[in-house]
Amino acid sequence: MKKLYAPWRSSYTTDTTRGKHDESSPEDCAFCTKFKTQDDAKHYILARFTHHAVLLNLYPYNAGHLLIVPYEHVKTMSDLSPASRAELMELTTRSVDIIKETLNADGINIGVNLGKAAGAGIPSHLHWHILPRWNGDTNFLPLLADTKAVSYDLEIMYKKLREPFKNLTLP
Repeated sequence: MKKLYAPWRSSYTTDTTRGKHDESSPEDCAFCTKFKTQDDAKHYILARFTHHAVLLNLYPYNAGHLLIVPYEHVKTMSDLSPASRAELMELTTRSVDIIKETLNADGINIGVNLGKAAGAGIPSHLHWHILPRWNGDTNFLPLLADTKAVSYDLEIMYKKLREPFKNLTLP
């Protein structure tokens, strides 16, 4: 039997706070606590905008898996202001452009999980997934071994995507 060594996943499997974000308050929310600091590199925050931040997913499905997260601690899209929803659409569009250009992605999945039943890991704080895809990036591991191989280190991916997002200006 071959083994896939993926030490970066150990923090996910041993995280004692998993499931505790179901009804988190802004004081103990994984996203809100990151936004309170100014250490963007430590938290893989690529850029901050008026209503949202763009950051790397700590537990990516694929290399370059982004999250667009509103600063407001809300559960539903209707809780966002019209200005926040407009910025979200612009950030989604521009994130797709950056991923395609910088990572040479063949395709993109965009999604939001509304509520725990829909698969949200942090259902109390709305967030969008921007997921790069490449032809042939699927294989048997997720199906047979419940394992996904991610070929890029988060530090390297952060350095690669930081500049394009840092230079991004929105209308």
